[in-house]
Amino acid sequence: MAKRARTTRIGISDVASKAGVSLATVSRVMNGNFSVDPQIADRVRAAATELKYQPNPMGRNLARGKTDTIGVVVPDLANPTFQGVLRGVSRAAAQDGYRVLIADSSEVSSEEAVLAGEARRRCDGVILCAPRMSPAELQELAPSLHPMVLVNRTTEAADSPCVMVDYGQGIQGLATHLAQLGHTRIAYVAGPESSASNASRLAGLEAFSQTHPHIELVFLQSGSTFEDGHESASDVLASKATGILAFNDLTAMGLLSSLNERGIKVPEDISVTGFDDIPFARYTTPPLTTAAVPILSVGEHAWEQMRELLDGAAPAQSRQVFQPHLVARGSTGAAAASSGH
Repeated sequence: MAKRARTTRIGISDVASKAGVSLATVSRVMNGNFSVDPQIADRVRAAATELKYQPNPMGRNLARGKTDTIGVVVPDLANPTFQGVLRGVSRAAAQDGYRVLIADSSEVSSEEAVLAGEARRRCDGVILCAPRMSPAELQELAPSLHPMVLVNRTTEAADSPCVMVDYGQGIQGLATHLAQLGHTRIAYVAGPESSASNASRLAGLEAFSQTHPHIELVFLQSGSTFEDGHESASDVLASKATGILAFNDLTAMGLLSSLNERGIKVPEDISVTGFDDIPFARYTTPPLTTAAVPILSVGEHAWEQMRELLDGAAPAQSRQVFQPHLVARGSTGAAAASSGH
């Protein structure tokens, strides 16, 4: 029996490529936004006609009407931190009679614009959680997504409130904790290069260096997952650092696991810190020292800002910043006297 050929649905990314414009421009043209240059708009419509692109009529109608649904786009649903943000958003939204549609870009920045646009067409507004796209892309896309709230990103685009965590301050607190324990060579196992919160951590460590010139900082490339942390162990040990700042709790846990497999004792041989204080952090062996983030509150405040936008009001606070706080547990201890540092 012959297999039925699969048909690939033409999307706005295909139209954008054909017309030589951005996804945001296609989105604006398809939604009847008259701010687009008429010649460019004609080119987009011609490309759409040639490709036989059919916008989802249900999605377009819902986006122009009221769906009582909010779209939330996250870079990695497997990360408990983003799960916490979603829980905060969905619980708060449910109290106001709203549901949440979730989209996961799987750390692929090129997917974010497509997912955000699709979510906006189906929902009354969009919350972008830690988007990985570039600042220029974010600023260009923002008007077509309004009402939009950003989590852990900012943009110059008007009417785009944000909820932030001060990762720079948080990483400085962890680095200071290690320095006070006598660690003079500290390694930072970095997160994804496209992560704005990773950039904030790097800026925080630069500030830490200015006030702690006797501390040697080593920077190691890694990622944001348990597997990334596990794979970083060789680089960590090669760095000869006695104190380790992992990008987040997941990478710290992966590192703890790999160090245990190699017979390296924590914190006797090496101290390890995480970031976020996800629910599992206190149950690792040893329990993980970390910077606690009020992640449920982050999600709740993101919804409060969105609700104000939906009501046609400017948010009382267009930029809400949360400060992490140090939670010292068993994974950090005094630097070993035999380390030579």
